[in-house]
Amino acid sequence: MSTAEKATAERIIVFWVPDWPVHAYLRESERTAAVLPGAGAIALIANRRVTACSAAARAEGVRVGLRENEAQARCPTLEVHPHDPAVDERRFAPVLASLERLVPGVEPIRPGLCALRSRGPARYYGDEDRAAAAILELASQLDLPEARVGIADGRFAAEQAARASSADPGVTEPHTGVRIVPPGTSRAFLSPLPVGRAAEPGFAELLHGLGIRTLGALAALPEDAVRQRFGAEGVSAHRRASAMGPRHGSEVLPRTPAGELAVELALEPPLDNADQLAFACMALAERLMSGLAGERLVCTALRVELTDDIGVRHERVWSHPHRFTAADAVNRVRWQASAMSAGSAARDTGREAAGVAHVRLAPAHTDRAAAHEPGLWSTEPDERVHHHLSRVQSRLGHTGVGTMELIGGRLLAERQRLVPWSTGRARERGSRASAAGPWPGAVVGPTPSLVFPEPLPAELTDAAGLPVGIDEEDLLTAQPARLRVANAEFDERVSDWSLPWAIREHWWKDAPARFRLQLQLTDGDAWLLLHEGDRWLAEGRYD
Repeated sequence: MSTAEKATAERIIVFWVPDWPVHAYLRESERTAAVLPGAGAIALIANRRVTACSAAARAEGVRVGLRENEAQARCPTLEVHPHDPAVDERRFAPVLASLERLVPGVEPIRPGLCALRSRGPARYYGDEDRAAAAILELASQLDLPEARVGIADGRFAAEQAARASSADPGVTEPHTGVRIVPPGTSRAFLSPLPVGRAAEPGFAELLHGLGIRTLGALAALPEDAVRQRFGAEGVSAHRRASAMGPRHGSEVLPRTPAGELAVELALEPPLDNADQLAFACMALAERLMSGLAGERLVCTALRVELTDDIGVRHERVWSHPHRFTAADAVNRVRWQASAMSAGSAARDTGREAAGVAHVRLAPAHTDRAAAHEPGLWSTEPDERVHHHLSRVQSRLGHTGVGTMELIGGRLLAERQRLVPWSTGRARERGSRASAAGPWPGAVVGPTPSLVFPEPLPAELTDAAGLPVGIDEEDLLTAQPARLRVANAEFDERVSDWSLPWAIREHWWKDAPARFRLQLQLTDGDAWLLLHEGDRWLAEGRYD
């Protein structure tokens, strides 16, 4: 590496909390804040695969990327829970805020991992060792004893240093949990590491096929040759393997620390009436909206936390199609208080709560206020509709006014549901709320304009008046000629029809397949039929 290249590789500090998703889950479930070696085998699952696991689970052979059933086979005592990335971000936000108060200029990379320039903290605390020790002392105060700090030339090398063992060559450990690569030696430290550390899986597999298996072998190639052969992706991996910094500027782009926008209210005595609680929170909601306005922000999702006098917290995130006002926030407090179940608290704690003793309102999602200003030609009609429907909803309750939402499903009637007004569209992952699918057997292309809430009984017959069914090869037993729907026979004959296609669900339970058929009458009228058992049903009609 040339002297100029060494100068571009800035000294970077990386703060890393191993297994942060598991930490976040334990904090969310209010169990224990740290993943101690004896905390048990825990795995977080998404799409039937392990996305994070505890140290105890890894000791039993569980690894990230394993299928859920294989992980449970390796560790029969494995505790499995769904992975929620939103929890990771929400629980890491207070850690970031505490770190920014100690050493400003932090860039969050992902939940559990962040970076900052080394120069400022090293000058303030005396050297890099003391700066790293101060950061780990803060981590200990935050109940994160397994946190690590890595310091090296460049962000990539610093991250690899944080993940390194104290016995790895080229790494010093002045304090427990601190890994430092001396200046100018980061390239030698990275050299024996596998090339997959700096390249995407597909690109790493390509490099393996060419015999390039370590970062040192990749860094030894001329950069111009890498650019000509692999393009921008190859150059990026090559610069990481060579411990080079960016050509211009710094690798660390600190975020602007967000102001504390959450507001809280302690209630003495506790309130058990939803209307009284809403009245008490009016000033609180106004203070929240004033704080957002001062930051030139609007709230599009609001987190309401109601804690009763026995310490049970009732938390919910409310979304809004536009932006929250103080009145909207007060309504959400009222609805959530009305839905609180004091009986569940009594079962868990042995005594019944007297009411809500603490209220906390916090923006879960914000947006720039400029993005929600009225358009050039005004939006008054929409605002009037929203205003009147919101007033009706405030009287009838959260579910009193609703709109239809398109969701996922195979049958047409399954693809619609009623969503309360002023609620954003569902964002559940891997659930029926996802209309993207895949949904094998669903209608592809235009859907019927008229969908029956309950499919109507239908009869499909051939020219001789005999019923048309589905044979063993998933084909029609005869050419359809006449259609009868709900005992009403059409004068027009069937002119065109599609091949039937199957809807196979719960095959492991030996559930019989259902079939769909599109057909058109001579007058252009078209229908979508469903064959279930030995009968036909009409799902919808095309106009």
